[in-house]
Amino acid sequence: MSEIINKVAASGLVTINLEEIYPEGKRMSVDIAAQLWQGIALREKDFRDWIKTHDWEQYRDAYVAVHCSVDAIIPHWAYMLVVSALSDIARKAMAGTPQELEMVIFRELVFSLDPEVYRDARVVIKGCSDREVPISAYSDLVFHLQPVVKSLMFGEPCSTVPVFKRAVAK
Repeated sequence: MSEIINKVAASGLVTINLEEIYPEGKRMSVDIAAQLWQGIALREKDFRDWIKTHDWEQYRDAYVAVHCSVDAIIPHWAYMLVVSALSDIARKAMAGTPQELEMVIFRELVFSLDPEVYRDARVVIKGCSDREVPISAYSDLVFHLQPVVKSLMFGEPCSTVPVFKRAVAK
């Protein structure tokens, strides 16, 4: 009987699993819609009063998206005031939807990876995960790593879809 050889392990492929770098922490949002006067506009004095009296502590160490869920014109300073109130409390706070917050969190993580670790490597970006990873994270990985890797693939090491392969120099 011959020895069973794990060809995937012997292939030299490097797998990046975005789920493994998923930052733990509560995801929360502040919806400015609740502060609109008659559902259509912000009154600066009323909004500033709300900022002063709102319980910001509930957002401690959370990732917070500040957005407005209704179709209203919200001045830029309103988002700035909320983020300012969260700046010493939240792990991260930004103006945008919860989906946009996830995109930004992953973008920062992807671009914090040292591309030199992957120089001349054959990289598989793992496709299946139990957590929802924004599609932008996958494209950010391509943009960040393509200049240094030998090849990029998507999927599982045993079944990949080629994305990029560096041309062989002649």
